[in-house]
Amino acid sequence: MTQFNYQSHFEECIEGVKREGRYRTFANLERIAGRFPKAMYRPDDGGEAREVTIWCSNDYLGMGQHPVVIKAAHEALDNSGAGAGGTRNISGTTRYHVELEDSLADLHHKEAALIFSSGYVANEGALGVMGKVLPECVIFSDELNHASMIHGMKDSKAEKKIFRHNDLEHLEELLKSVDAKRPKIIAFESVYSMEGDMAPIKEICDLAEKYNALTYLDEVHGVGLYGPRGGGVAEERGLLDRIDVIEGTFGKAYGCMGGFITGPSAIVDCVRSFASGFIFTTSLPPAVLAAARAAVEHLKVSDIERERMRRNVKLFKDMLEAADLPFMRGESHIVPLIVGEPNCCREVSTILMNEHNIYVQPINFPTVPKGTERLRLTATAAHSQEDVKHMANTLQHLWATHHALIKAVA
Repeated sequence: MTQFNYQSHFEECIEGVKREGRYRTFANLERIAGRFPKAMYRPDDGGEAREVTIWCSNDYLGMGQHPVVIKAAHEALDNSGAGAGGTRNISGTTRYHVELEDSLADLHHKEAALIFSSGYVANEGALGVMGKVLPECVIFSDELNHASMIHGMKDSKAEKKIFRHNDLEHLEELLKSVDAKRPKIIAFESVYSMEGDMAPIKEICDLAEKYNALTYLDEVHGVGLYGPRGGGVAEERGLLDRIDVIEGTFGKAYGCMGGFITGPSAIVDCVRSFASGFIFTTSLPPAVLAAARAAVEHLKVSDIERERMRRNVKLFKDMLEAADLPFMRGESHIVPLIVGEPNCCREVSTILMNEHNIYVQPINFPTVPKGTERLRLTATAAHSQEDVKHMANTLQHLWATHHALIKAVA
């Protein structure tokens, strides 16, 4: 009897991914303190390390290297050591957790907040619990919601109805189809990171009120960046009080690590009491929490970083527009440049790195649909205007001279 060959099976799985042109390789980068978006790149072939400019970072405001943030991390490390020592329930709740959760509740004008090890775990845990504890709950989900939200909805075992992206008529049609007495959650994002567009938050809130649904808003690409205190797109539009639960992250505009939710104390306490990803995970260390709180508090009062990012994004988009390059014209800070074929997308990324010392990771399926492969570009607050002009000019030159290679779709 022939035994199953585990090794060859796994190797064939990887070969299939490679044949499709969507095999992922990771760039070995070392960020240079005080000089972001510059980093040292170490090629896998053992070649000499060289300096590159990062153009796909989520550290949108450069807070990961802000002196206030680094100082807070150092002080917490010196005061309390490296780790938290356990889960939140078993010795792992520190004053750093309590102070950060208080700061977050204040940020969104909510009764309570809860910290998770990542934004992914926050979505998975919160939606999983909310959909499970509400009897006969139906969750209405935007078709482009993040994988972490989808994971949480699946875990909840609640009925799920998917509405077309930002399509209010379709959402209302689905809401009408459900018994008015059943609990409902509308789950959506403020900024969709692969498209660069934003949700019609006010109109979704109007539908939520009309059909007695809870609103769950993922603001991971909004917190820190939008609103007078960095509360997100909902704050910028004056809608914080109309959102029931807001989910966010420290891993993007705040430049650190971890995720969180804010909302009514009863909902937050329910998630705290039932979410396995929260209950059974060792809590974040003091240095990370202190750094995150410093970033949150700084961006409550400073608009310097946001204004610098807005300036760079506008300049970048204006130059791409003038060059007639095929980018998705959303209203957010994210600029997806469509290539449309996985191998071409990877090749463009390779040319940028090898010939221009510019690092951009190609985005392929399953992150985006096949045929829409892209470069997800981010002009951060830390880029200089010279960086922005150089990148736009390089892309224009690349599109003009490699038109046979780059099967761009407008």
